[in-house]
Amino acid sequence: MDVSTEVGQDDRKIKMKVPFFTSALGSTEIARVNWEGIAVAAAICGTILVCGENVCGMDPDAEIKNGRVIRSPELARRVKTFKDWHDGYGMLLVQANVEDTRLGVPEYALNELEVEGIEIKWGQGAKNIGGEVKLPSLERALQLKKRGYIVIPDPNDVVIQKNSKAGAIKEFERHSRVGMVEEEAFLREVERLRGMGAKYVTLKTGAYRPADLARAVKFACEAKVDLLTIDGAGGGTGMSPWRMMNEWGIPTVYLECLLYQYFSRLEEKGAFIPSCAIAGGLALEDQIFKAIALGSPYIKAVCLGRATLSAAMVGKTNGEKITEKHGKDNEYQEALAKAFVNVGKLREKYGKDFGRIPPSAIGMYNYYDRLTAGLQQLMAGTRKFRLDLIERNDLMSLTKETTEISGIPYVMDADREEVESILA
Repeated sequence: MDVSTEVGQDDRKIKMKVPFFTSALGSTEIARVNWEGIAVAAAICGTILVCGENVCGMDPDAEIKNGRVIRSPELARRVKTFKDWHDGYGMLLVQANVEDTRLGVPEYALNELEVEGIEIKWGQGAKNIGGEVKLPSLERALQLKKRGYIVIPDPNDVVIQKNSKAGAIKEFERHSRVGMVEEEAFLREVERLRGMGAKYVTLKTGAYRPADLARAVKFACEAKVDLLTIDGAGGGTGMSPWRMMNEWGIPTVYLECLLYQYFSRLEEKGAFIPSCAIAGGLALEDQIFKAIALGSPYIKAVCLGRATLSAAMVGKTNGEKITEKHGKDNEYQEALAKAFVNVGKLREKYGKDFGRIPPSAIGMYNYYDRLTAGLQQLMAGTRKFRLDLIERNDLMSLTKETTEISGIPYVMDADREEVESILA
């Protein structure tokens, strides 16, 4: 069963060994401390890794001159970690939201770090979720306020400063500006990024109103982006779980059904249709199969946020427990092999470099290997020997409401014509 896929345009395809990739890991602390394992695993799994928004702006050691970033050790670390293990499949995308664009992050990533792909992020850095990132000190709040971020409460207010020093205010919130999208401005930005050397330009957006989904689809077609990732509710990574993520947007199944309708209409008109990925609370192989089938032929991959991060964190925890018990001697290696089924395979492939692979990466690699095996079994069951052969006809609806939403036949009506032919 061939589960490989590719996204992008015919003359610049991104080939992936597996049809799932990690969603953006940005400026949250949970993303920063788990980056190494996820970056290594994404590279050796041959898939896409997205470095999320606000990394440069949140980097305490970043150098910003005239409002533009000229150096960010944290972003440089993240890019290098992936490149050190990249073997030709998948790639690293650096995300840019409103704040990143103001700071010149795309220019820095493309020109200084030689990144090939930029993912434009619509609005999600400005969710009304009580602050994207918590700031533990007045000094940190002042630093980000100086860099142009919105910080609540205002650390420049002398009363707030007094209350903070007295211990009445324990933390601050960093917010991002609300993005306002217009078609012409978006098309100009895509061309600007390509003119700066971006080989791949992609778009990521979330579970907003149907009209905003229509804008994302239409603008992505007009700009001929290399990948459009649509994120349904619930979802999220480092800031999860928030009720905004889980309950305040269009659920993934509904959103994907709308996406299918919109793409179908534009395709009938002869529009360019970009590769598309779906995200939003997906974790297991049957969900991946259904997501690809429901949006066929437009969905080329599935974006996994919390699930990927959870696998890496479990791997990291297991590694720490093994180290506490055995140190780093031979017993450690034996315990590692017992804990992670793919240790032998990785050790054989990477030889002496295996020791550089952190347990968090092994945990994520194991998870993606499990997803691959499960997806292959489902494909074998449906006799679909390549991923691009999966279609909407591989699904049926268990309720009439689902049929109304999706257009997938109700179970009592599925295969009706074939049934009549057999019985006749």
